[in-house]
Amino acid sequence: MNRENSDYPGSRPVSVPDPDASVVGLIRQLTREVPALFTKELALAKAELQESLTTLKAGIAGVAGGAIVLLAGFIILLMSAVYGLSMIMAPWLAALIVGVVVMIVGFVMLQSAKKQFEPSNLKPDRTLDALNKDQEALRRKVS
Repeated sequence: MNRENSDYPGSRPVSVPDPDASVVGLIRQLTREVPALFTKELALAKAELQESLTTLKAGIAGVAGGAIVLLAGFIILLMSAVYGLSMIMAPWLAALIVGVVVMIVGFVMLQSAKKQFEPSNLKPDRTLDALNKDQEALRRKVS
């Protein structure tokens, strides 16, 4: 609490010791501040998760659109590969060879793309760091 010194007009406020500076007062202050702190941490976590989901949605939409166009062109190229091979071997064998090669390439691509969706890439790092700092601060304040 601050009180103005009435003897000198325009003077600075004088600091008065807070009567709640005791242990009980500090515990009261802690019980008032902890819920607000957790509310803010939850808001931060929610904002981070929404940001991650928005980024994920935009990435998925871009990948899906590009994949559709790429697929159409790739199918035409595969058909031309089958037609080209069918000039030197049986058409069914040419289609089988091209199909197996495409499946192997697709499998390798899927395995490398799966790494993008690992949970560690979607973890709210800032929120976890802030919670750890808050936990340390509470421990220091209590002890």
